[in-house]
Amino acid sequence: MAAPNIVNVATITGKTNVAVLGATTGNVVTNAAASGKVFKLNTVVLSNFDGTTAYDATLTLYSARAGATKNLVSTVSVPADASLIVIDKSTALYMEEGDILAGFASAASKVDVTVSFEEIS
Repeated sequence: MAAPNIVNVATITGKTNVAVLGATTGNVVTNAAASGKVFKLNTVVLSNFDGTTAYDATLTLYSARAGATKNLVSTVSVPADASLIVIDKSTALYMEEGDILAGFASAASKVDVTVSFEEIS
C-alpha cells in the first residue's frame, strides 16, 4: 500500500460520486487496495431533500494505513431542504490505497451525499 508521488503524476482525472445515504453505513468512495492511486477529495456535500424534517448524518473515513475508522462528521443535523458542506477546496483530504469514505443518516433515503475528487496516478 503506497500512494503515488503526487509531484510526478501521470494522470489526474476529475470524478464525482453521488449516493443516497441509508440508515446503515454504506460506502461512498473507495480507493481500492493496490490501486496505485491517491484520491484528493475536493468537496463533500450533504443535502437533505425532505421538505419538512431535519435529519442527522454521519460520514466516516476508514484509513487502511492506520487500520481505523474516524468520523469526519458525526450525527450532524442537516436541515430540511438544505445542504451542508463537509469538505471544500480549502480543507481537501487525501485518500490512500485501501481508504474508504462511508456514511449513513438517521433515516434512509432522506440525505444525499455528493463527492467531487481527483483520482491521481
